[in-house]
Amino acid sequence: MATDVMAEPVVQTGVKIKSELMQQRVRAAQLFLLPMLLALAVVAGWPLLRSIYFSFTDASLNNIDGAEWIGFGNYLRVQTLDSGAVRYRGLLVDPAWWNAVWNTLRFAVLSVSLEAVLGMLVALVLNAEFRGRGIVRAAILIPWAIPTIVSAKMWSWMLNDQFGILNDLGMRLGLLSQKVAWTATAETAMTAVLIVDIWKTTPFMALLILAGLQMVPKDIYEAAEIDGVHPVKQFFKITLPLVRPALMVAIIFRLLDALRIFDLIYVLTPNSSATKTMSVLARENLFDFDKFAYGSAMSTLLFLIIALLTILYIWLGKVRFDGGDR
Repeated sequence: MATDVMAEPVVQTGVKIKSELMQQRVRAAQLFLLPMLLALAVVAGWPLLRSIYFSFTDASLNNIDGAEWIGFGNYLRVQTLDSGAVRYRGLLVDPAWWNAVWNTLRFAVLSVSLEAVLGMLVALVLNAEFRGRGIVRAAILIPWAIPTIVSAKMWSWMLNDQFGILNDLGMRLGLLSQKVAWTATAETAMTAVLIVDIWKTTPFMALLILAGLQMVPKDIYEAAEIDGVHPVKQFFKITLPLVRPALMVAIIFRLLDALRIFDLIYVLTPNSSATKTMSVLARENLFDFDKFAYGSAMSTLLFLIIALLTILYIWLGKVRFDGGDR
């Protein structure tokens, strides 16, 4: 009994020291993060708040400082005609906006899904041991290292209907009966954009997944092989669950990029309604059409859509996987 009584103060002292140490670490982490948070507030927070503010005004490029507050007029307003009929105007009933929303979501879902599958396959190949693996790993990153504008311009020449190499190869191999205007035709414009985006960003997805594969202990696979587990079953029961955190991070990063895609579409298909995304439409209204307030409303809704989809994706992933672990 005496020994137990003496041990209790020692345990309490150890817990107290550990608690104080954790508090010091938290304070140190907050101190180191403070400059970054201040920089983000100045560089990202302030412009975002200004854009949200302008979406509730009648601002234009020629009258930004003298903009007047109009509330939700840019989003939705009711207009009564002389005949007594009621007409709804604003962004929420604009067909061009909803077409851009549909194009953005379709592009994001298709591109990220295909890149996740292809990235996983590439990562599995790069994770295997073979001669010249380092050279292959470096070569596979070249498309991702090329700037997006350069990639878009390069592919615009390759997809050209008159002198593009893809049409020439298709005609020579008998795959095409006539030359196709890939970026100028509404039926093929989105396909062309998806091809270029998947070619460029699949290496990025593969790189993040490969980092997760490198963390998986090889002892697990050796034990599975001894037990006679089929390689396909090893992938779904061992590899995929262990790589899940890296895969989720890769999908989130790519989803954010895909939802705010601008430069690739602006270069490849600048005036095509079949590929015009929310970012492209917002830029047109902000600067080309001198509808600064209307474009700010589009930018605000774009931010909200991206934030909601990202939170929903993280929440669904947490509920599904954490709940399954229990």
